[in-house]
Amino acid sequence: MMRFVFLITVSLYFNTAICQTQKDVAHNTNAWLMYFGNHKLSDKWGLHLEAQLRRSEIISNPQQLLLRGGINYYLNSQLFFTAGYCFVETYPYGEQPAKSSFPENRFWEQVQVKTQLKQVEWISRYRLEQRFVKNPVSNSAGEYEPGSAVYSNRMRILNRLSIPFKGQSIVDKTFYFTVYDEIMWNFGENTGPNLLDQNRLYAAFGYVIPVAGRLEVGYLLQSIYKADGIRVEQNNTFQLALFSNISFARKK
Repeated sequence: MMRFVFLITVSLYFNTAICQTQKDVAHNTNAWLMYFGNHKLSDKWGLHLEAQLRRSEIISNPQQLLLRGGINYYLNSQLFFTAGYCFVETYPYGEQPAKSSFPENRFWEQVQVKTQLKQVEWISRYRLEQRFVKNPVSNSAGEYEPGSAVYSNRMRILNRLSIPFKGQSIVDKTFYFTVYDEIMWNFGENTGPNLLDQNRLYAAFGYVIPVAGRLEVGYLLQSIYKADGIRVEQNNTFQLALFSNISFARKK
């Protein structure tokens, strides 16, 4: 618990410090509609299915479309591994728009650990990403279009705490409160002056719908540090998310 509070404090400090040293800070208001599914196929294997529709200017314009899939391997009820593929389409949005829309193909691997600390559910997630981003470039006609894929690596660390309003654990028909912080670093070749890529600080209220899963309504402060070392986005983001654990495994 103290480690999580320390991480939140450090993240807020660095967000403030970096934004104060940047020359160009943009403030946007976005909304994300999201589905996260971890569906068991057997005791050890399962599917990760994910779709996110991200909108800018609340819902007026497109921001991103994200589709992610993967294969889960469950070591036990508290620990599982995942490897998969992700497609992202990013559109021009906000005060610092890209020159044109552009795609990204991404491979990813992660480990996720769940720990129960009395009433508090603590989830830690460690993810590696291999990214192939087709950033916009100018063509012979002077127009911008997606260029050749540029390879880069990113590490992501997320810590989430959730606590029920009543009872000792989060079960069906339970209301709960949750917070998380996720920090992302670029590493390896093709990285800009900022190794720190993003920080996401999130708070939400949730409810466990029997069979369907957890429904959350929350707020995300997304800080994006651009590769040029000058521009930063501070995105105030409304989120509506469904987390489903419906099992596809055959009943014995």
